[in-house]
Amino acid sequence: MTKAILFLGVLSSALSASAQNKFTITGYVKDSLSSETLIGASVTVNGQGRGVNSNGFGFYSLTLPEGHYTLSASYVGYQIVKAEIDLTRNISLNFLLNPIIISNEEVVVYAKKRDANIKNAQMGKIDLSMARVKSLPVLFGEVDILKVIQLLPGVSNAGEGNTGLYVRGGGPDQNLILLDDAIVYNTGHLFGFFSIFNGDAIKNISLIKGGMPAQYGGRLSSVLDISMKEGNMNKVEVDGGLGLIASRLSIQGPIKKQKASFIVSARRTYLDLLIKPFIPKSSSYSGSGYYFYDLNTKVNYIFSEKDRIYLSGYFGRDVFDFRNAKRSFTTNIPWGNTTGTLRWNHVFNRKLFANTTLLYNDYRFTFNGSQDNFQLSLASGIHDLTAKTDVDYFISPKHKARFGALYTFHTFTPNILTGHQDSTNFLPNNSNKKYAREVALYLQDDWQISNRFQLNAGLRWSGFEQVGPYTIYQEDANGNKTDSSQYGRGKKIIAYGGFEPRATLRYSINGETALKASVSRNLQYIHLVSNAGTTLPTDLWVPSTYRVQPQTSWQYAAGIFRNFQNNVYEASMEIYYKRMGHQIEYKEGYTPSLNDPEDAFVFGKGRSYGAELYVNKTRGRLTGWIGYTLSWAWRTFPDLNNGKRFPAKYDRRHDLSVVGSYELSKKWKLSAVFVFASGNATSYPEKFYIIEGTLAQDYSRINQYRLPAYHRLDLSAVYTPGHKKKKKIQGSWVFSIYNVYSRLNPYFIYFDQTGSPYNGTLQIQAKKVSLFPILPSVTWNFHF
Repeated sequence: MTKAILFLGVLSSALSASAQNKFTITGYVKDSLSSETLIGASVTVNGQGRGVNSNGFGFYSLTLPEGHYTLSASYVGYQIVKAEIDLTRNISLNFLLNPIIISNEEVVVYAKKRDANIKNAQMGKIDLSMARVKSLPVLFGEVDILKVIQLLPGVSNAGEGNTGLYVRGGGPDQNLILLDDAIVYNTGHLFGFFSIFNGDAIKNISLIKGGMPAQYGGRLSSVLDISMKEGNMNKVEVDGGLGLIASRLSIQGPIKKQKASFIVSARRTYLDLLIKPFIPKSSSYSGSGYYFYDLNTKVNYIFSEKDRIYLSGYFGRDVFDFRNAKRSFTTNIPWGNTTGTLRWNHVFNRKLFANTTLLYNDYRFTFNGSQDNFQLSLASGIHDLTAKTDVDYFISPKHKARFGALYTFHTFTPNILTGHQDSTNFLPNNSNKKYAREVALYLQDDWQISNRFQLNAGLRWSGFEQVGPYTIYQEDANGNKTDSSQYGRGKKIIAYGGFEPRATLRYSINGETALKASVSRNLQYIHLVSNAGTTLPTDLWVPSTYRVQPQTSWQYAAGIFRNFQNNVYEASMEIYYKRMGHQIEYKEGYTPSLNDPEDAFVFGKGRSYGAELYVNKTRGRLTGWIGYTLSWAWRTFPDLNNGKRFPAKYDRRHDLSVVGSYELSKKWKLSAVFVFASGNATSYPEKFYIIEGTLAQDYSRINQYRLPAYHRLDLSAVYTPGHKKKKKIQGSWVFSIYNVYSRLNPYFIYFDQTGSPYNGTLQIQAKKVSLFPILPSVTWNFHF
């Protein structure tokens, strides 16, 4: 890889030298107040329609013939900056953009570039600003990125108040969720009701649900790429908020002005602290409680115009404690994610930009229980070490290439049970860790062939090996072990791999309308199989092994994209079809145990298809969007449902979201969200029997029935007091109402039994369980 980079560096230098009448402008696009780099900013040549976008680190490179030019740099929510240049040599030019001051006439809140909807070849990509995310109504006053993502077309939630994502008929494990390039395996706090992402620490959010670029891999359905803030290079800033159940605090500022900066952001719930005084110490449950916390940190240092280093990390935990003094029983259940990212940016020359990254991931779940002098511990998790490099090659204003490589070493920890009583230790032989290597190489090319055609094509090759130490046992028909095969450390057990081509084509009909089409193949080597509707802390990630093959998918999509009224309105209609192989479910009658979960897997295939409508108003006092999805998601497993196809648990026929924000005045901003969705697919008992005095039941076919439809209205108002004199501390109040008309949406339905089968009084009645009625909340945010 190093030789390839050097070769391209020499080649690009030679090409530059051979074209003496062409020169290159390079630099960064930054926020003028904080010096934060701006991702995806546009640098264009006035009057010529030529330009480039800044990469993921704000860097751009623009090669033009010798001459006089006026360049413009623009980014969502910022004033356009222009610069006149006489291009007679290679030059460096940084753009500092000023945030737009919100006036009474107009409020500019964009999710992306004004014309990106029709100019870019990329399909199914939506960028969200944190300003928009923070303005929407939220549950318990907690800003939640994932709940806003659920409001976009093609994305379904996992149920009432949950942060699980189901994208275009895929499962929750089929989404690649990245925080500063580090994979996040469990995205939820409080069993999925809140996401782990602290909005105060987040800089950029991008969702890609179709035509995934070749730089991404390892998942079938989507990419959610989240970047953390870098820290203010110019001055110290403090942000925070006090809510009903949690508080947060962020501090950022320069370590050395214009050279180095930092940000530290923390959040913690305090329901356990508020309830504690009301539980007397004499109570049997004194000492019980639940809380979660997050810590985001990041530092960066600019060594020179060509070198910059970033170090970022995330640490989060949920902790549940339960004590019953009467039974001398206590439990402590912590779980959570730890990630670390070290990145080195290096500019080889004016056309070649490289980013090299080292990554650390660790997700752990632990259950500790004790009663009298007996103690028990259960642990599971996944641990990754990754090295990767990505290189941007700015060939010309109309041609940009990217290539890179990745290596990951995975360690999968199943349920490991240990215990002891007095001096006796219990060490059951159930510790069967699994190890694997994952590698990938990719090349992608973004080429504007003409004013009408643009092609984004890529090819990714990925490989996966399960390696030792590991022991494979052979069993007879009764499950008794008869023989074994042992593999030493690093020895290959089985290997998988393959090519993953991706391509997206855009055809511009005119300056306001474009047609796009895409095709992509994806391989997924690690899997999460769950009986629940969302990812739970007890769920296990498992690798592809000699028994479990990688999941595969082909996705085809096409759409029409149209902007109206000088890009004030964006509209799109997309259709998609996705077929998936080697899908995994638990076999019928499965109950959780400490055995290898592979023993309970069954395998099948799936397909999903649908249409998505998206209308987005980007400017004016009133902004917002309408998203509607009509979709089908099916699964077929030879060992389930008698081999007949059945709806996936996340099959949702209709999904509608209406989101709006209105700037009433400089002090008040109002927002509303309405959602409607078809009920989740489910299975019900259809027949009840009494066998020897015991009630038995026969269930319907898998997911034959549906829960009642889900709908909800949320409202919020943000009040920012006006100040005659500028104060050091600036504050705002957020008032929100979740589920305004108190719709009791079904969380699940169970069957209640009353009476006795012996005297003919037995009655069985279906009952609905709902979670959240109308819930008002208030949060005070501050900044200084």
